[in-house]
Amino acid sequence: MGRHGAVTFKGSPLTLVGDEVKVGSPAPDFDLTCFGAGGMEHIKKADLLGKPAFISVVPSLDTPVCQVQTKTFNKRLAALGDKITALTVSLDLPFAMSRFCGAEDIKAMKNGSDYMDRNFGQHWGLLIDELKILARAVFVLDSQGVVKYAQVVKEVAEEPNYDAALAAIEKLV
Repeated sequence: MGRHGAVTFKGSPLTLVGDEVKVGSPAPDFDLTCFGAGGMEHIKKADLLGKPAFISVVPSLDTPVCQVQTKTFNKRLAALGDKITALTVSLDLPFAMSRFCGAEDIKAMKNGSDYMDRNFGQHWGLLIDELKILARAVFVLDSQGVVKYAQVVKEVAEEPNYDAALAAIEKLV
């Protein structure tokens, strides 16, 4: 079931649970939780349909590389405004995600937590079995929810290819 060696952490091979999400395939379903103005809210795949979507997946916003990834994408996606939906996904609690995004002025990206049942991690093939956190990844979906760009970062401690991911979303707007 798992894909052993699909990613590494500081050189050590790890196992990803679930199937790899491939370019050209429909994005898998998910149900994430966020802390919004009305308390706990849900973000589902259906909420992303109708315009291109950018999904940045991080192991934890409490780590430096994840913070850099989130701040970089937030800054560079801001110019696209409401032409896209941008989302950061992690297993951090919704409260912690909300606190970080508020403190760092992350406004161009919504945040969604997979803490309830790890359904995003399992359906998108990103749950690291040994660590029970998500692998670092970036996905771009078209307005119908078809995957147009996918990068699962091989070494979890490294940053994604910002330019390639941003070029993929810019082609769709």
